[in-house]
Amino acid sequence: MYSYEDRIRAVKLYIRLGKRLTMTVRQLGYPTTKALERWYRIYEQSQDLPAARICSRPKYSDEQKKAAVDHYLSHGRCLAATVKALGYPVDVTLAAWLDERHPARKARVVGKATGGRHAQELKQKAVIDLCTRQDSGQTVAQKIGVSRPTLYNWKNQLLGREVPASMKRQENRSPAPDREELERQVESLQRDIRQLQLQHDILKKANELLKKGLGVDLRLLSNREKMSLVDALKQTYALPDLLSELDLARSSYFYHRARLRVSDKYAAARGAITEIFDLNYRCYGYRRIQAALGRQDVFLSEKVVRRLMRQESLSVTTKRRRYGSYQGEVSPAPENLINRDFRANAPNKKWLTDITEFQIPAGKVYLSPVIDCFDGLVVSWSIGTRPDAELVNTMLDAAVETVADSVDRPVVHSDRGAHYRWPGWLSRMGDAKLIRSMSRKGCSPDNAACEGFFGRLKTELFYPRNWQATTIEQFIEVVGSYIRWYNDKRIKLSLGSLSPSEYRERLGIGT
Repeated sequence: MYSYEDRIRAVKLYIRLGKRLTMTVRQLGYPTTKALERWYRIYEQSQDLPAARICSRPKYSDEQKKAAVDHYLSHGRCLAATVKALGYPVDVTLAAWLDERHPARKARVVGKATGGRHAQELKQKAVIDLCTRQDSGQTVAQKIGVSRPTLYNWKNQLLGREVPASMKRQENRSPAPDREELERQVESLQRDIRQLQLQHDILKKANELLKKGLGVDLRLLSNREKMSLVDALKQTYALPDLLSELDLARSSYFYHRARLRVSDKYAAARGAITEIFDLNYRCYGYRRIQAALGRQDVFLSEKVVRRLMRQESLSVTTKRRRYGSYQGEVSPAPENLINRDFRANAPNKKWLTDITEFQIPAGKVYLSPVIDCFDGLVVSWSIGTRPDAELVNTMLDAAVETVADSVDRPVVHSDRGAHYRWPGWLSRMGDAKLIRSMSRKGCSPDNAACEGFFGRLKTELFYPRNWQATTIEQFIEVVGSYIRWYNDKRIKLSLGSLSPSEYRERLGIGT
């Protein structure tokens, strides 16, 4: 809500500029054109504006508000779907009603479709249940959660159409079936069931021992991995059956078993590498692993580290996403003082900031950090469930406190998001005597160092993990913990295999 001084200043400037809305808004940086027209109409009637904003009688009754909130909570928690179904109100108003009636639900919870192909393990188990059932096929399908035609399609894919879907005697068969033919069919069906059970157990054991997905292609496993699966299941199944199913030669199996008996000279290094990888969010590649081993006086070549990580299945998951906060030119933008030069010879010379979004099943979370170009230290950050002015203002206040007792006044570089052009941000920048700098429109490379931090954070922390059972509060705590680790412990090769905090401590610079 704008103060009386802000509103009267906007109206008088609007009159002085010949009642040109766009020029007035561009010069002031606020408000919207519709709000300015409304203020002018009030001013034209009484030659003044009310000191405080007078709210009219609520447009919607309490019953309508309750109905809208209940519909949102019981129909997938989607603002757009609720507005479309009820015909009222706008999504911003519905969000305000939710905050009023459910303060704990600040975040907008979004659904996540679970479509896609069913796992091979589920199909195999379903076909086994279908063929050995005592009830109807519809009952089996309901227990699994699929339709009856889908269940029979799985049976046709795995066993073929000629194989009966049940071992029970069918009522529509001939009155005097050939007993030997029935026995052959039962024996064939039992072999198929044993084969499906064998495949099911192999996939399950590959998931437990090798950390492979349930849909893994067994042909892509190494012979050593196949040998470990055979050893794990040979008490249940015959060795020839396992070797045939895994397409593993008998000689290869015994060769790799013999290799295990030979002492491994890298056994200690394997343990150290695994420990370093697990303690650092499973995001270190071979270069940082090699540097971390050097700090423990364990010196291995790059090729050896890469081979050991490959053998231990220690790999970093990669994925990229984009998020933008640009909402149009609402005020004049300052010059691009950074000009893609993200190097600084001292701390607090160049700061970078931006906002990124995380979407988890529980809702959306937004992170706004300040990055120092000197060593990549995260000077301050704020995490919330809305990308609003409070998010960036809180972050800026915390960053300003770090230079309050010094003469350093950094250049603060951002994109052209509306968050950095609101009156609250501009007043804070002016009071702290900080220098503004902005990227060009729609040009993310102009803020590449900050975007790089977001990429590392999501690659190392966000994408490799399953956040299905994580609440908003738990996720915010995890992100904050990662940033603290990033500042204090994460190795940066450009800093001589030191973290930003360690690097500043070695230079005698306080953080």
